[in-house]
Amino acid sequence: MTYYQDQSPVSTGLRCRCPRCGDGALFDGFLTMKPKCSACGLDYAFVDAGDGPAVFVILFAGFIICAMALVVEVKYSPPYWVHAIIFLPLVLIVCLGLLRPMKGLMIALQYRNNAREGRLDTE
Repeated sequence: MTYYQDQSPVSTGLRCRCPRCGDGALFDGFLTMKPKCSACGLDYAFVDAGDGPAVFVILFAGFIICAMALVVEVKYSPPYWVHAIIFLPLVLIVCLGLLRPMKGLMIALQYRNNAREGRLDTE
C-alpha cells in the first residue's frame, strides 16, 4: 500500500487536483468529473458535491457584485444600460471563474472529512 502525504483540502481543491495525492486532475471537462485519479487511482465514485458549490458562488458573487453596483450607482448615477454593460459580463466571469475551484474544494473537503450520504439506522 502506498502512503500518501496528508494533502491540504484547500490547496488541492482550489487547484482542482486529487484530494488524496494532489497530483491527478479532478475534472475531464469544465465540471465533468474523471472516473478516477490518473496518478494514484483514487476512485471518484464517492463524489457528490451537489448544489453546494453553486450556492457558495452565488452568495459570494452576489455580495461582491451588488456592492460594486451600489457603489457605482451612488458615486456616478449612470443609466441602467451602463450597469447592464458593466455588471452582466462581470457576473458571468466571476460565477464561471469560481464554480470549478469551489467544486474542487467541496470534493476535497468531502474526501478529507469522509462525508457520506446520511442513512437511518432501521434496527
